[in-house]
Amino acid sequence: MPPLTNLTKNIIIINVLFFAASYVFKNSLGINLDDWLGLHYIQSSSFHVWQLLTYSFLHADVSHIFFNMFAVYMFGASIEYALGAKRFLIYYMVTAVGAALIQEVALYFDFRTFIEVVDSCFSETTTQSLQQFIQTYPPKNQATAEMSRQFINSYNAQCQIDSSAAMSLARDFLSNYQAAYLSSSVTVGASGAVFALLLAFAMFYPDMRILVFFLIPMKAKWFVIIYGLIELFQGLGIQFQADHVAHWAHLGGLLFGFFLIRRWKKS
Repeated sequence: MPPLTNLTKNIIIINVLFFAASYVFKNSLGINLDDWLGLHYIQSSSFHVWQLLTYSFLHADVSHIFFNMFAVYMFGASIEYALGAKRFLIYYMVTAVGAALIQEVALYFDFRTFIEVVDSCFSETTTQSLQQFIQTYPPKNQATAEMSRQFINSYNAQCQIDSSAAMSLARDFLSNYQAAYLSSSVTVGASGAVFALLLAFAMFYPDMRILVFFLIPMKAKWFVIIYGLIELFQGLGIQFQADHVAHWAHLGGLLFGFFLIRRWKKS
């Protein structure tokens, strides 16, 4: 591992500053930076184009930022030496955005059925369809849980008085619930760019040995191939339970990193 380079060091510092700022804003000012800078689904009202990059500078907790920045520390300098500072910065930013784009595609398939069900309930709003909808897509957080609870109480009361008013109330609920549900998915972390760094290391130094878990020596090329396959299996849902990890963002970082390096090697 070469000495820490300026750009790699600055990437780590910026991530740490963002993490500290998010902690201060949330705990002192009641402002959650994830709402503005974390990556939301593109059809969500909370989505902004800058989130395609800013999400990569936010992290969920101390362990999240520690392991991501440790990986940047371990592999960043080697890639910066191989690419040069300018291309290294381009590589890091492009793969972070690329990871976000692939994550957005994955979210589209995750939410597609949900949106179709909402549209179906709009076209045929009945008590039975509403009950089935809420059972199929239960609240994701406290806000949507409270929204759902208030709606059920109000809807049941209105059904006894005015059925048309109850249907209007149901449609308002569906619209608000869809907006809140789509906004509840937020992706943060530099993992997409970090996976791209791992890939670059394997492409430039394929036979360099990495100590997996600090114990098991493995050539970089085999480590990245195995890790990539694990991410693919988990992204496809071949796992025992959901782990709330953005596996498709990781794969997006690998994909964009691979094509970018291949292009530069040919030029």
